[in-house]
Amino acid sequence: MICGTTGVGKSNLAIELALYLSRSTRKDGWRGARIINADSMQVYRGMDIITNKVPDAERQGVEHLLMGFKSPGEQYVVGQWVQDALKEIDDTHKRNEIPIVVGGTSYWIQHLMFPNRLSVEEPTSTMTPSPTMSQELADTVASLQPDLLALFNHLPEHPPIALADPDAAYKLHTVLSILDPPVANRWHWKDTRKVLRSLEVIKETGRRPSEIMVQQTNDLSASKPRFIRRPYFNNEFLEINRFRTLCFWLHAEQAVLEQRLNKRVDNMIEQGLLSEIRTLREIAAAADSSSSTPGDAKTDYTLGIYQSIGYKEFHDYLSSPEPSGKAFSTAVEHMKLSTRQYAKRQVSWIRNKLLPAVYTANADKTLVPTYLLDATLMGENWNTNVRDLGIKLTEGFLTERELPDPLCLSENATKMMSIDRKAAE
Repeated sequence: MICGTTGVGKSNLAIELALYLSRSTRKDGWRGARIINADSMQVYRGMDIITNKVPDAERQGVEHLLMGFKSPGEQYVVGQWVQDALKEIDDTHKRNEIPIVVGGTSYWIQHLMFPNRLSVEEPTSTMTPSPTMSQELADTVASLQPDLLALFNHLPEHPPIALADPDAAYKLHTVLSILDPPVANRWHWKDTRKVLRSLEVIKETGRRPSEIMVQQTNDLSASKPRFIRRPYFNNEFLEINRFRTLCFWLHAEQAVLEQRLNKRVDNMIEQGLLSEIRTLREIAAAADSSSSTPGDAKTDYTLGIYQSIGYKEFHDYLSSPEPSGKAFSTAVEHMKLSTRQYAKRQVSWIRNKLLPAVYTANADKTLVPTYLLDATLMGENWNTNVRDLGIKLTEGFLTERELPDPLCLSENATKMMSIDRKAAE
């Protein structure tokens, strides 16, 4: 597994490792590698610039799976990707090749590695609808105060913005706290998208999201007996991992990374970003015109490829009948800011979500060795700190040799991987 922020070089490392594995003379039976995409935007066909796909010419013949196979207007969620990724991993193993899962959508990677992390915040296409609630849940709903019951019966179409309307956000979380306390404890009241989605699940399935999570875990456990189980929290069990997994977190210091991200946005514009955004706008407009109420249809920037950074940021500029140079500059700066903010969120997820799960899995025995590779400096420093070290660790992992302490690889590794190991979601 290779995770990390946007623009840090994850795909480059994946290709380098795949080429090494395909060209080296091996005694362990492995004879190459395939790359499995774990970027939620790169699953979409076309739109190569806005999603930052590696150009075909730079893939150097390495096979890339689950990339560019969905239509831009199609919704594709984590549960679907996990199942598709598992199929590709199994197929790759049958070919005696190593699957290298790489991408910046770290929660996809986490749900692949740790099956009980699969969240019910996704649309219910993967859930079994239930026409009626249990009597106990129905009684709980009926016990809601009149204003809360009215809110549950008429949930908002879009999640309220906590900063703009904290009362609405807090009231929404209050309803969830009453109906499903375990899930309410998972989401901060300001995380209105997940809170609203959890309440929608209750209405659509007649079941609590926490109950669905338990069923998902049990179903996965029954179908995959190779899982390792360990007591985790409140007498629940954590499904540790599906496979022996070596995980690389590619990291660059923030100040250096932000300069790279700003330059990357400039390069994307030079390569034709605006042309791709116009194409996306045409796709969205076509979808709106085919809806039952086209006059009310608006692009949902939280769904599918419309989440791609740049699409929303250039909306005003491209919507103006006479776009100005100032509007263009503003859109560029907004895109750069959004990209930098996204990179920060990616780091936060890894440190606050992924690493705690890894440390829990490794509590008694190292099942998921995880290393930070310092990609702050490029050139020869990349070769030494990232490529060569990644190859060395990969060889040690495949031959089951003793691996070094992850905190001792570099100063950044010590700093970024030292977290509260009791942290939980």
